[in-house]
Amino acid sequence: MKTVLGKIRRCDEEYHLFAPGDRVAVGVSGGKDSMLLLKALSLYRYVRHGDFSLQAITLTSGKEKPDTSALEAYAAEVGVPIHIEHTDIYEILFDIRKDKHPCALCAKMRRSILCQRAQELGCNKLALAHNREDVLETFLMSLIFEGRLHTFHPKTLMSKTGVTVIRPMVYVPERYVIHMQRELELPILKNPCPTNGYTKREEMKQLIYELARRYPTLEESMLGALRNYKQYALWEPAEEED
Repeated sequence: MKTVLGKIRRCDEEYHLFAPGDRVAVGVSGGKDSMLLLKALSLYRYVRHGDFSLQAITLTSGKEKPDTSALEAYAAEVGVPIHIEHTDIYEILFDIRKDKHPCALCAKMRRSILCQRAQELGCNKLALAHNREDVLETFLMSLIFEGRLHTFHPKTLMSKTGVTVIRPMVYVPERYVIHMQRELELPILKNPCPTNGYTKREEMKQLIYELARRYPTLEESMLGALRNYKQYALWEPAEEED
């Protein structure tokens, strides 16, 4: 856990993610990444001498409302209040739109609802659990399928709500997340999405894995290129989204 906290601290120091008095909403999907983020931030606030507070938000979807009792129990264990809301995202994407490639719209809808709920709950920031591989996969998808150099930023102001989205785990490799999930026995909520594991993102994950086997420093080199914003203008300090 010390390694994960160290990488969060590095990101915080470089991008000024947290400030005294912040009320930070944590998007908790129930996956391994978000559960680790919730645990990590519950500890990191003490590293910061308790100068920010936390509020967990879980958005569920699917044809039936899932059992979230394990998430609620874990949030209580780490001392973070949790707001749980069942959404109609699944119905919109699969029953109404019948979308074969729903990932981008799903992510946008979830982020929008999370920002709205964060604002309603009095939070000025929303922490999302994207790890290092998520950053690199998004970069490759943008390059290959959109013909542009783009990925999400560690810190982004959402102009419609005034909520700042932060991603404290962008320096955390996915293998650390997998290890810590097993080590801490973090509860996991099953993903109801029928496309889970069969997406373009999954293809990018496999591509990075194959390239990294040949070039062991690939992932850190790619991350370094993103951080070199003065040359490549990808992770510039100021950025806004609607």
